[in-house]
Amino acid sequence: MSRVVIYTDGACRGNPGPGGWGAWLQYGKHERELCGGEPETTNNRMELKAVIEALRSLNRDVPVDVYTDSQYVRQGMTEWLLAWKQRGWKTAARKPVKNVDLWQELDELAGQYAVTWHWVKGHSGDPGNERADELANRGIDDMLAR
Repeated sequence: MSRVVIYTDGACRGNPGPGGWGAWLQYGKHERELCGGEPETTNNRMELKAVIEALRSLNRDVPVDVYTDSQYVRQGMTEWLLAWKQRGWKTAARKPVKNVDLWQELDELAGQYAVTWHWVKGHSGDPGNERADELANRGIDDMLAR
């Protein structure tokens, strides 16, 4: 069975500041680029938004490989999420989880697919990561040009 391969990235000019997200999806011979931006946000929110929008765009039930340069996203989904949910969306220090709205949305979307999470070092020449970074920056540029 074919898999969807998704590379995602978030970008922020200032943190907080204008931010963008980008995702590059591949399925067999098909590929798709997605990007967007927000006027006042954080890099972590854009990292999450990139994965959310990529998963939201899928229209068939296939296994998914998500590649991200964000340890925040990868570790959140593979290590921290279950405990946050068990504690009522609180951290180990009993503080509210930051970006809980996006984590909850990502949790719901990711639960609809067999997702394998991969970390890739950012700005290290990985073609998929570089493309996602370009899309995230395009998201900022397009938003600022409006």
